[in-house]
Amino acid sequence: MGKPDITIRGAGIFGLTIAWECHKLGAQVAVIDPGGPGAGASGGVLGALAPHVPENWNAKKAFQFDSLIRARSLWPEIEQASGLPTGYGATGRLQPLADARAVELAQARSALARTLWKGQATWQVTDAPAHPDWRPPSPTGQWVFDSLSARINPRAACAALARALVENGVSITAEGPDHGAVIDATGTAGLLALNARFGRQIGAGIKGQAALLRLPTPQDAPQVFADALHIIAHDNGTVAIGSTTERDFADPTATDAALEALIDTARRFMPALRAAPVVERWAGLRPRARSRAPLMGRDPGHAGRYIANGGFKIGVGMAPKVAVEMARLVVEGRADIPAEFDSEIQLAPG
Repeated sequence: MGKPDITIRGAGIFGLTIAWECHKLGAQVAVIDPGGPGAGASGGVLGALAPHVPENWNAKKAFQFDSLIRARSLWPEIEQASGLPTGYGATGRLQPLADARAVELAQARSALARTLWKGQATWQVTDAPAHPDWRPPSPTGQWVFDSLSARINPRAACAALARALVENGVSITAEGPDHGAVIDATGTAGLLALNARFGRQIGAGIKGQAALLRLPTPQDAPQVFADALHIIAHDNGTVAIGSTTERDFADPTATDAALEALIDTARRFMPALRAAPVVERWAGLRPRARSRAPLMGRDPGHAGRYIANGGFKIGVGMAPKVAVEMARLVVEGRADIPAEFDSEIQLAPG
């Protein structure tokens, strides 16, 4: 095997999905990460693939929509190529409606979704969601169910991606030299390096804590979102709860009372969780760009180098579309990247 055309630094969800799409375009790819696949934020437990609300439409929401639609074909493709599960399921999302104003707003969004989501997904108000034992209480007796949301097991997805890549001749190593075009997808470490290089705040690692409970649920049980809390029923007999958002912390990987409060809140919302034992507590840093939008595109001032970073809470959901566009940019020299995501714009002086 000759030298790779593309070297990807970082084997998180961005790096691995980009490697897959570059491979599909015929590039020879090498992935390098000292921690191995899914060692950072991509090794978390939550796996909520959820859209922003269908209103005040903008480039970010459109990009996210396209990515969530792409996920429907990408993850089955990875499962077939690897022979491993990813935990992906297009199970939708259920949200309780607190009062009459919330119901009215949800109905208006339902009408918008019919147009903005192009008939490929729905946002519906219902008084009879499926699975009566798997729904949070609603003061109005009504809920929103959207069919665009999905769930995935982040660790399983990274493992399946890694297997699929290796089976198709892509090397994944702990260290090695750069060859060809280089894509930096190194998460928090990459953002901190950019801060030092540019002498200003480009991004940071934001701590999040989440928990995994043991509770078998129906295979099509939707994720639940209530009071800014995600409750994800996975297909392996576990339920994930998360997550906190912490900018000030002493230990990025330590769990504490903030997570215990989150677990207590989830158990109040979902009676089914009250007796479910906690099987894992997780904490880690999620890479967040200062702009709140992912950084993707060329690395200004460094020919042949590129950046894909800053996914933060929606990185796993954004990854399918980020990967497609980064691969097109690096391999074909063209891509459809929103201006607010463009790394050359975000990193420009001032």
